[in-house]
Amino acid sequence: MRTLRLVWLFLLVLQPLAWAEGPLKVGSKRFTESYILAEIVRAQAEGPGRTQAIHRQGLGNTGILYAALRAGEIDLYPEYTGTIDREILKNTAPASLATLNRQLAPLGLGAAVPFGFDDTYALAMREEQAQKLGIRTLTDLSRHLELQFGLSQEFLNRADGWPGVRRVYGLNAQPRAIEHGLAYEAIATGQIDVIDIYSTDAKIERYHLRVLEDDRHFFPAYGAVLLYRLDLPRRLPAAWAAIGQLEGKISARQMIQMNADAELRGESFAAIASQFLGNGAPDPAATGFIAQLFGPDFGRLTFQHLLLVFVSLLFGVIAGVPIGILAASRPALSQTILAGVGLIQTIPSLALLAFLIPVLQQIGTLPALVALFLYSLLPIVRNTYAGLTDIPPNLRESGMALGLPALARLRLIELPLASRTILAGIKTAAVINVGTATIAAFIGAGGFGERIATGLALNDNATLLSGAIPAAALALVVQFGFDLAEHWIVPAGLRNQ
Repeated sequence: MRTLRLVWLFLLVLQPLAWAEGPLKVGSKRFTESYILAEIVRAQAEGPGRTQAIHRQGLGNTGILYAALRAGEIDLYPEYTGTIDREILKNTAPASLATLNRQLAPLGLGAAVPFGFDDTYALAMREEQAQKLGIRTLTDLSRHLELQFGLSQEFLNRADGWPGVRRVYGLNAQPRAIEHGLAYEAIATGQIDVIDIYSTDAKIERYHLRVLEDDRHFFPAYGAVLLYRLDLPRRLPAAWAAIGQLEGKISARQMIQMNADAELRGESFAAIASQFLGNGAPDPAATGFIAQLFGPDFGRLTFQHLLLVFVSLLFGVIAGVPIGILAASRPALSQTILAGVGLIQTIPSLALLAFLIPVLQQIGTLPALVALFLYSLLPIVRNTYAGLTDIPPNLRESGMALGLPALARLRLIELPLASRTILAGIKTAAVINVGTATIAAFIGAGGFGERIATGLALNDNATLLSGAIPAAALALVVQFGFDLAEHWIVPAGLRNQ
């Protein structure tokens, strides 16, 4: 009990640092345009006499952002009227912005600040291939069953995405799921023939793609707006008034240009937002890989990653070692216990995180910690069980011959003898958690995965590596640290066995 109290005290002390957020929390989806718009909103909201604002980058798809907004984890995020209409409100007929707001009001939400441009869904092919096959419209696609479709995960599952397109146009293809940021390279190399795009994507022209005509007018209008909590204007009136000045200020051409600045010229989202708002250009001396690797966010991301790994590992040890002891002492339960923790390990990490968000009613650090805790159980429980059951019977009997009670034998003889195996399991769990913690960035938990998610969205290897390299280095440091710890945790006579 004392240990648990210390753990909770540790978390309470760390919480102001780990979850320190400004009063205004801006979210974004995991694609370039959403990052840029959110960064513009964040920068516009900050100012003398207004408020601090933070940008929780790349939280995932519409479902995750919507859940985060409803739970108060974020205050607003860039969205599109067609998505609100079809995906969130499930309307079957196009609705005006005023109608959308009447439907959103009972949910405590509103849609406002239309930026001034539309960004609709579309399907595209290589221009050369489309011309050769005589494909100009989506109807034409139904006559070419040989084509390979590569569609983003969100598009595949949205009512205003692939399910509706397939129904309206009679398409029978079996598409492959592919990250939106990687789809352009895949179609350029001929691995796939058709991809879903956004009409303001910067790479359409670069890769010489033909945007196919939606000749049956399936896709609704996708005007870029902000989906926000209705209490925001009252809570932060100055920031909300400043954000309102963005209404009608971004044209489709400007948005395409800003997307190109990020995807083709490698500018940061913050620099693009700053230039758009007239706050100056980025410092060219700070754009190299080393500067990016050890950028201003390095300390914050390192702390967040360490917090995720070691807090989850601490709870994994507190729960996993007793569970392993129970499995070793109750042979009838051992297979059930080992099968249970093994089953948890088979659940895909993103699926587990997506499940935990509605259960815990929040995004960010808490569901990430719970997921990492669950993943740490298998190596700790299995190694504790293996270490205790592999103790030679004569050593167990020696403790009994001394008349030691069961708990004393466990503490003085069995756990020291099994310590090397148990520590190996804890070390394995720690290294696994370092890698798995990168996935937590997809639900706003931060860490080095934040850079990896951004790199995937931009298909920018430098940004991706600036997150992957520190994560890999941290895994090596953790393993080396546990190797050193073995010298004072494991009894001297067992170290070389």
